[in-house]
Amino acid sequence: MREEMEKRNREMVSMLKHRGVIKSETVERAFLSVPRHLFVPEEYASYAYEDVPLPTLKGQTISQPSIVALMLEELDLKPRHRVLEIGAGSGWNAALIAHIVKPGRVITIEIDRDVAEFARRNIRKMNLDNVTIIEGDGSLGYEAEAPFDRIAVTAACERVPEPLFRQLKEGGKLIAPVGSVYSQMLTLFEKRGKIRAREILPCIFVPLRGKYGTE
Repeated sequence: MREEMEKRNREMVSMLKHRGVIKSETVERAFLSVPRHLFVPEEYASYAYEDVPLPTLKGQTISQPSIVALMLEELDLKPRHRVLEIGAGSGWNAALIAHIVKPGRVITIEIDRDVAEFARRNIRKMNLDNVTIIEGDGSLGYEAEAPFDRIAVTAACERVPEPLFRQLKEGGKLIAPVGSVYSQMLTLFEKRGKIRAREILPCIFVPLRGKYGTE
């Protein structure tokens, strides 16, 4: 089973490289080192290396690999970065980021208690010691650990919550799906004196919940 999953993971990574989605060795190594099937419910494990989103629990999903790879490449993550993720979900994205930025840190905030615990169980499978999962309102960011080199928002927002821009370092980057509940534009923001935005591609994410969320 393990060998078969490793083979399918390598095939998926090869496909994403061929499509030009995975461009860097750092993202490639992270994908090969953090198996996606460990982050999905057992009944969906056989689909883990298809380029599709999959259900997790309570209406949440694990994003499709090509979107996750694209976000990681656009963030240009470096070792020792301090990264904030809004929406822990399955924990897979946080684990990928943690692998890239080590010995840096990842703080991921999840508003739903059950989803946060699901992510914790998955992260423990990887023996990662540089990921902290916090149950709370991600739309408020996490002032106690700010500022952050990078921020990844993995839920749809009509506009990026202002606290997140305040908690982003000068020169830092933030990526988020911005738009309505039904249609968003994945957008990269860079803080250089002012906030500069660059649209990447249309996407669909579950809605951001919280004080500055879409619900």
